Amino acid sequence: MENTLEIVEVGKLVHVKASGKLTKESYETFVPVVEQQIAEFGKLRLLFEMHDFHGWTMGAMWEDMKFDYHHFKDIERLAIVGESKWQEGMAKFCKPFTAAKIEYFDTSKLEEAKAWLQAE
Repeated sequence: MENTLEIVEVGKLVHVKASGKLTKESYETFVPVVEQQIAEFGKLRLLFEMHDFHGWTMGAMWEDMKFDYHHFKDIERLAIVGESKWQEGMAKFCKPFTAAKIEYFDTSKLEEAKAWLQAE
């Protein structure tokens, strides 16, 4: 299983595709890009698209918690696009750790997720 974190689009909307299991090294790529976009645009909207996603290593979980702590108010909306019930549950679990509005979308609803992120 290949572990990938690909940043597909940047700007006020950051689109990320993840597969496999995220590692600490995944965050070493992700965090600087997102922080640059925050510096440029202020609050962001994030599309986190998962395909064949199996979670995080312990190092990645730590990096994720640090990111959430430092950027609690920097993400306005987070659309999580996935393919399983546990990923939907993950969207609900994330809500206390961010000020962002969070919605889960099935992979078949990717365009709906993008529209929700772009809505005012």
